Amino acid sequence: MVSTSSFKTTKSEEIFTNAQKLMPGGVSSPVRAFKSVGGQPIVFDHVKGAYIWDVDGNQYIDYVGTWGPAICGHAHHEVIAALHSALEKGTSFGAPSLQENILAQMVIEAVPSIEMVRFVNSGTEACMSVLRLMRAFTGREKIIKFEGCYHGHADMFLVKAGSGVATLGLPDSPGVPKSTTTSTLTAPYNDLEAVKALFVQNPDEIAGVILEPVVGNAGFIVPDAGFLEGLRELTKEYGALLVFDEVMTGFRIAYGGAQERFGITPDLTTLGKVIGGGLPVGAYGGRADIMAMVAPSGPMYQAGTLSGNPLAMTAGIKTLELLQKHGTYEQLDKITKRLTDGLLQAAKDAGHSVSGGQISGMFGMFFTSHPVHNYEDAKLSDLTKFSRFHRGMLERGIYLAPSQFEAGFTSLAHTEEDVDQTISAAKEVFASL
Repeated sequence: MVSTSSFKTTKSEEIFTNAQKLMPGGVSSPVRAFKSVGGQPIVFDHVKGAYIWDVDGNQYIDYVGTWGPAICGHAHHEVIAALHSALEKGTSFGAPSLQENILAQMVIEAVPSIEMVRFVNSGTEACMSVLRLMRAFTGREKIIKFEGCYHGHADMFLVKAGSGVATLGLPDSPGVPKSTTTSTLTAPYNDLEAVKALFVQNPDEIAGVILEPVVGNAGFIVPDAGFLEGLRELTKEYGALLVFDEVMTGFRIAYGGAQERFGITPDLTTLGKVIGGGLPVGAYGGRADIMAMVAPSGPMYQAGTLSGNPLAMTAGIKTLELLQKHGTYEQLDKITKRLTDGLLQAAKDAGHSVSGGQISGMFGMFFTSHPVHNYEDAKLSDLTKFSRFHRGMLERGIYLAPSQFEAGFTSLAHTEEDVDQTISAAKEVFASL
């Protein structure tokens, strides 16, 4: 673990200063810029297992895991070996490959709602495509999303979108036409009555409801008892589709995702992150009769030159094989519970008001005394205190998501020693806040 006295970031600062002349904000994705926590980001040099090394030689225990995909640990030797073999055959075909069939079969067997699947290149692309599919299948235009839920940066989803938008303090995004978002209706997460009211107010106009079944883009927020069940009943009653955005939760909180864990089967599902094993990937799938609408089987057009590329498919196949091993999810749950319980207790012992929790390898903590059921609750958190906490942990060799509005992730590479070291660092930081 880095000691605060030896923590130096000279090279990171130099590289990031130069990056700001080359790229907007110096980054390729907004939350990386540390806008909500202050200071400059560290620049990575390499990763392995549960650890990061930056360009200044500092080592960190990582709880971001490239925002979720590194569930087996960074640069897992079996994944790397599989990729080396795949590289010898080429990096992109732009044509069918056997690897697509293999990963598709694995996804279909694992995820209850998926009878057919289409691979794309990102979570944003998956959600954008599934929105078009919802509208094509139902013949309706309006959708319901939840405040604080993030479904990628496509125009129609940038309404009360949480995550990076919240981090930057932007209610929506300039450049999104009002006409694009007038068909996007929003409700507070965990509020069934608000959803029912929207259906009543918009009879026969709503194509479907899309949500993160466990929110990760407003911080870690779990569904209240009966919420997912209620959505399933409402969508059936009003002839709309239910879509689970499992880009974050898929293959992470259970092998079959949130829908397996909670026993609720949506009509459509979006996936990403874990199924690419660290390479760019996304997917959407669901009932065969709905997926039959997608070109070339049906009239709804969607395409991608790099979709289903052999490298992403190979990494995904090997990652899912590793996750099928006995005791995998029990291990994730055990290590993450130890971490979360330890952090919450350390905060409370130091006199701080916190709330939080975990499911399997996904966790979160808010600096607020109130239970967090939705985005409005999350916004009551003490963001200044979180910023100071984040910096203190960074200086002690613990890498956390640089935003209060992001979930954290563990991996199969994290050990009890890593967790104990993290809690020890947190005790020091909590005492200093």
